[in-house]
Amino acid sequence: MAKEDTIQADARRFLDERGSSASLAPNGLNPATIMEKAVKDRIVDSYFYKEQCFALNEADIIDRVVEHVSYIGGTQGGSQKPSPFLCLAFKLLELSPSDAILEEYLSYGGEHFKYLRALACFYFRLTRRAEDVYKRLEPFLADRRKLRRKGRAGTKLTFVDEFVDELLTADRVCATSLWKMPKREILEDLEVLEPRESALGDLEELLEEDDDDAAAEGQGEKNGGEDRGSEDGEVSHQDEMDVDSEEPSRSRSRSKSR
Repeated sequence: MAKEDTIQADARRFLDERGSSASLAPNGLNPATIMEKAVKDRIVDSYFYKEQCFALNEADIIDRVVEHVSYIGGTQGGSQKPSPFLCLAFKLLELSPSDAILEEYLSYGGEHFKYLRALACFYFRLTRRAEDVYKRLEPFLADRRKLRRKGRAGTKLTFVDEFVDELLTADRVCATSLWKMPKREILEDLEVLEPRESALGDLEELLEEDDDDAAAEGQGEKNGGEDRGSEDGEVSHQDEMDVDSEEPSRSRSRSKSR
């Protein structure tokens, strides 16, 4: 086979295409350089990546998530071994799935497999524009399903909504530095995004209702204190009258005894 006919497989070819020949992600970043080199080297050399991620396509990703992903995380242990979650995220960077496939991961597939949704949200945050990230990921802040999370400190419990919130606000998630997104308030001021509606309703109205309830409770306590004070005053006045009425009778009884 001639040298020009040699085909590099998977990650090696992907990582070698760092120049202008590599197609950029929708946010303008080169997918081959989104993750740090040290993390990419650990992924490519890992046993899971070599065995389970070779020659995958977009449909195979779902099978690998269902079979092998039982927690989210970046690297773990003293050797900083990459997790299956991180390896598959790197594989998605290689595959660059279309928006239609990502939508299947996030919506239909995500309703059945929570770790598939978490993986798709992570990839979406790495490769999409800021306004698209906010629009697509914010609805998942209502997803209360539990997730396992492993890191250097061990295993802990988290939730899908907490993980999505971290993707929207943190600078580093799962051993990966996230590109700096403008804050939502800035995009709202630029009229790129509409103001976000909370699942709880209008927050200003809720705060006003809380203030009104607190004021009503304070007024009720004040009125209750006044009523108790007036009752005490009436009782004491009645007691004084009873004492005054008893004194003449006592004086009369003393005069008769004399």
